[in-house]
Amino acid sequence: MALRPAFFIKDGKVVRKDYDFEWFSGFAVTQKQKSIASLHETIKSSDSESKPLEISTKGTDPLGAKLSAFNLKLNGYTLENIFQSSKVFENGGPYPDLLYVHPKDAKRDGRLRTSGNLTAFVLGGNRFPLEPKTLFYDYIYIQAVKQSVPEQEIQSLLNYTHFTDIEFNPQKSINTQAKSAAIIRLMLEKYEELPEMSVSEFTVFHKQFVTA
Repeated sequence: MALRPAFFIKDGKVVRKDYDFEWFSGFAVTQKQKSIASLHETIKSSDSESKPLEISTKGTDPLGAKLSAFNLKLNGYTLENIFQSSKVFENGGPYPDLLYVHPKDAKRDGRLRTSGNLTAFVLGGNRFPLEPKTLFYDYIYIQAVKQSVPEQEIQSLLNYTHFTDIEFNPQKSINTQAKSAAIIRLMLEKYEELPEMSVSEFTVFHKQFVTA
């Protein structure tokens, strides 16, 4: 058994609920898909009107795979490179050269661990605070979706209610594309599109409508 979250909209806000479901161990994609199916069945048994969507390359729905962070780019760069290269620490950063290396190398760069405590993210001249905790990741994910996915496909997120990411373990990380996808769905509900927001406007929106 395993415990994983799903993100959805309740009372006009993005919320999170953890589900206990049967886990199928193994690294094969087929095993991951069995776990996804098990998680989604648990969600459906809890809410008969739910329509879950896996946001990852492991899922069987083409939309969920297209919305995987691995398949999205922002200004021509992967989200991992954007995320790591934008970090600002007490004693260094940001490190823009991390845009030009393999995403795994960017994540493993020694400077990210020897430059002191993380203090902010900087991108395009904008400074992002550390609170709310997932603010920067959610922002770059949404911007990447706007650049990478056709509007009609973005709108089809309205056909789903719950968003999962089978690889996301809340015990090990805080950012997940499933939560970011739920934020997009909320924006579509409220504005009928993904609106242009400044960093300060998105920060206010995040604080007000994202509780997960």
